[in-house]
Amino acid sequence: MSVTYIGQSQAKPDTIEELRHLLSSVVVPAVNSSPGCESCRFYQSEDDPSRFIGIEVWTSVEAHRAAIRNIPANAIAEFMKLVAGAPTGGYHFNL
Repeated sequence: MSVTYIGQSQAKPDTIEELRHLLSSVVVPAVNSSPGCESCRFYQSEDDPSRFIGIEVWTSVEAHRAAIRNIPANAIAEFMKLVAGAPTGGYHFNL
């Protein structure tokens, strides 16, 4: 059974474009190439362009947790500089 991770991040007001670029050019490709990833997509809110939602489908929770190793450390550090606070999220099991 697959598991879906839904996460949310809020860009700082002056870093929206930078965060969008980082997510699309670094994070999504790294996550999509991780073992156990079935899909990874990020969405930007129409009402609040600084808000991003990630929807990732995985073969297991463990595969998702292991995937952080596939994202370059400098990209994670850059991500943390661009967001207004720690990302939030959780696991959801397919019915």
